[in-house]
Amino acid sequence: MSTMLAEGHDLSGAEKVFTFFRDALLNGTLKPGERLLGERELSLSLSVSRPLLREALRSLAMLGFLDIRHGKGAYVRQADINVLSDFFTFSLAQQPDILDDVMQARIAIECQAIRLACERATESDLKRIGSKLTRLMDTLHDPIEGGAADFAFHQAIVEAGHSEALTTLYGAIGELLRRSHVQRREVTVSEPGIVDYLVEAHREVFLSIVDRDPDAADRKLRDHFAIGDEFRRRSLISAFARRPQT
Repeated sequence: MSTMLAEGHDLSGAEKVFTFFRDALLNGTLKPGERLLGERELSLSLSVSRPLLREALRSLAMLGFLDIRHGKGAYVRQADINVLSDFFTFSLAQQPDILDDVMQARIAIECQAIRLACERATESDLKRIGSKLTRLMDTLHDPIEGGAADFAFHQAIVEAGHSEALTTLYGAIGELLRRSHVQRREVTVSEPGIVDYLVEAHREVFLSIVDRDPDAADRKLRDHFAIGDEFRRRSLISAFARRPQT
């Protein structure tokens, strides 16, 4: 710990606490369920005041990283992905035109995840993806329900890759992605050919996973993204072309 603090001697008090906690998790000296040092010992080790330490620990508890038990101390908690998702949503939502950047992150995550899914998906995973596809086909004319079903289909693919890191990252931007799916459906719902496209594109993506063909799955998914963007572009052009001149 002394080496860690020596490297971060110019950090503020709160940053020292957060840096200590982060690095201890990364190097494995702290694990979920373990108790932190007592308040007095930890404040001395980190060279911070006890009031500041308490405030920093409360902040970590609010983020879901610690469980503070009155009279017993602070214990490391398994991080809750829902908290992480909320944090990402609040942080990214403040940035202009963030959905375009989120979509690029989505492509990177999903294209790697679908390759893994071709190798790792279980029969249970395939059934779950298939059921999400059925739900998607049942809600083609409802932008809200259909958008949510579309998101659930893609989320099931990521989960079938059985990569905790990819699943966590995808979950962190999940709410933004779900909203993006709904918004895209609202824009394209009246576009000619969109229903047939949605059925066929998602069906081909699913079948490529069933066939255990990672190259085909990657290609089908990228084609799906590109064609979907083209439908959205055409819908926007049509919408503006129909506006009456003033």
